Amino acid sequence: MKIGYSTNSLGDVDLREALLVLCDQGYKSLAITPDQHLLNPYSKTFVSEINDWQRALAKAQMRCVVETGARYLLDSKRKHHPTLLSNTPDERNRRIDFLRKAIDLAEGLEADCVSLWSGAVNSNDDQDVLWRKLMDGIGEVLDYATKRGVVLGFEPEPGMFVDTVTRAEELLKRLNQPKCLGLTIDIGHLECLGERPLHETMRLVSDRIVNVHIDDMRVCRHEHLPLGKGDIDFIPVLHELFTVGYHGGLHVELPRQSHRWHATAKESYDFIYNAMSVVSQSGSSMRQAHSK
Repeated sequence: MKIGYSTNSLGDVDLREALLVLCDQGYKSLAITPDQHLLNPYSKTFVSEINDWQRALAKAQMRCVVETGARYLLDSKRKHHPTLLSNTPDERNRRIDFLRKAIDLAEGLEADCVSLWSGAVNSNDDQDVLWRKLMDGIGEVLDYATKRGVVLGFEPEPGMFVDTVTRAEELLKRLNQPKCLGLTIDIGHLECLGERPLHETMRLVSDRIVNVHIDDMRVCRHEHLPLGKGDIDFIPVLHELFTVGYHGGLHVELPRQSHRWHATAKESYDFIYNAMSVVSQSGSSMRQAHSK
């Protein structure tokens, strides 16, 4: 597993300078959220920025994933709009076009995946219509990603149409388990929505996990807390990921701590490193016991 950090959790700082700081702290992966100020796919400098970031990531010897959760990039007045569930075809097509551009970015950066979600329900559509909209939209995005060899990670998100791992499983089944569509799991979201025991929930979809967000949280409160400040016991969760051989990123996602990102990054790295050391040692002890 690679300890990673999210650009949406960095404060008002030159992001390529921050990348080098994160590298010095030990981070091995970066979750990049294209936004107004970073790799904006609608900017005239987009292609040159991709080239700059290719070199920056190579210099830092870091992997990356591409996140698509910019709040106001597509609509300056409505957070996270439009979505794959929006009312009009034009709105839904704007989201699809953005996701295609995110896939282009991922291809250029050789990213491990592109993370996406369903969006919230803002209509009177019944469940069948909502599922059809979502499946049609993801179907188009999947076709595009498959042609470019890019993996997608669908994230269940509190407050959205697909909010739980169970709902995400239903989506995968409805789409006939496409090979290039995995899951992005936010550990905090599992706690927020009461998907306990967390490690058992992850075990159900362990073969589909392609990206992990790590943050602390409390039940019924969608508030990303610093690691160790919420109710999550991370040892069983990390042990599960270790057991199934997950090699992707554990991306710290703490946007509300972005004003103190440097300290947050250091504290988070130390927390995860220490927890992973405990998990690794326990795994070694178990293998030794079985070998006797």
